Amino acid sequence: MKSICLCLFTFLFLLVFSSAVASAQSRDHLTPKEVELVQDTQFLDQRIEVFIRAIERRLMVMNGTEASNAKQLKKEAEIWGDLPKGSRAQLLSDIDHILEEAITNIDDVSTKDEKSPLLAKSVRKLAAEAMQLKTQLLPLRDQTKSEDELASLEHVLENGQSIIDATSKLTPMLPTTKEKKKSEKPKTDN
Repeated sequence: MKSICLCLFTFLFLLVFSSAVASAQSRDHLTPKEVELVQDTQFLDQRIEVFIRAIERRLMVMNGTEASNAKQLKKEAEIWGDLPKGSRAQLLSDIDHILEEAITNIDDVSTKDEKSPLLAKSVRKLAAEAMQLKTQLLPLRDQTKSEDELASLEHVLENGQSIIDATSKLTPMLPTTKEKKKSEKPKTDN
C-alpha cells in the first residue's frame, strides 16, 4: 500500500513539476501593448495591420535593425511597447504564432460574413507581408542553429505560402474611382 501511495505521489509530483516547467518555457507571442492594440482594433483589415507590424518588429530585432533614432524608438514604444526580446528561435516562433492568429482572425470573419469587403483586403495585405517574410527568411534556412528554430522557420514559410496561395482564390481587384477617372482622361499630344 505504501509503494502505491509513493508511486502516486511521485507521479503527481512529476506531473505538477512538468506543468510548471512547460508554463515557464511558454511565452506570449505578442507583447502586452500589442495585445491591447489587437483587442482595441475592431476592423479586420486594421487588425491585420497590427499583426503585420508585430511581425515587422520581431524581424527588426532578429536583423538588428532597431530604429537608430532614439526619439523614433521612444515614440514607437509609447504605442507598441518595448521591442520584443528573445532568441532567433523564440522570435521565429512568435512570428509563426502571430501569422496563425492573423489567419484565424480572417477565418473567423469569413465564417460570419463571407462577403465582407474587408476579407479580400486583409488577405492581400497579409499575403504581401508573407512575400516579404519569404524573401527575408528563406536565406536563414542554412543558418538555423536548432531544431526548434528550423521547425518554426519552416512553419512560418508554410503558413506564408498558404496565405499567398489564398490570394489566387480572391476575385480580382476592381480599380478605384480615382483610378477609373485617370484612365478615362483623354491623352493629349504635345
